[in-house]
Amino acid sequence: MPAGYALPALTGRVVDKADLLAPAQEASLSAQSAALEKATGHQFVVVTVPDLGGHPIEDYGLHLGRYWGIGRKQVNDGVLLLVAPNERKVRIEVGYGLETTLSDPRAKTIIDRDILPAFRAGDMPKGIIAGAAAITHTLEPAGAKAT
Repeated sequence: MPAGYALPALTGRVVDKADLLAPAQEASLSAQSAALEKATGHQFVVVTVPDLGGHPIEDYGLHLGRYWGIGRKQVNDGVLLLVAPNERKVRIEVGYGLETTLSDPRAKTIIDRDILPAFRAGDMPKGIIAGAAAITHTLEPAGAKAT
């Protein structure tokens, strides 16, 4: 673990340390992530943390993804949806192997269009679920995408 970081343990495809999601929502997101990994090999984890320990979300997400080893090492195709409600921060951390598929501009669009409107309306679970769906849709094989 990097010095100065209190990173949570990887306990599953959803790590809800900020306690934002109901058990049924966690189960649904976990199933969605498992289906994506089965179809593509890409690992996707949703993580909420009470706080970032004073670190910028970009640094926290990068260290967390490396610490957990998300994604296949040879492909670097892991994705984290990181939410820190107390700092009002959200980030999609993408492994280098997926940056052409889930580019920074695409991640920003997902945050702005799918996640933040629900967060601003006070419904954090809805924003997380919508963001996860948009990420999954972006990463699915072309033939599997619904229109």
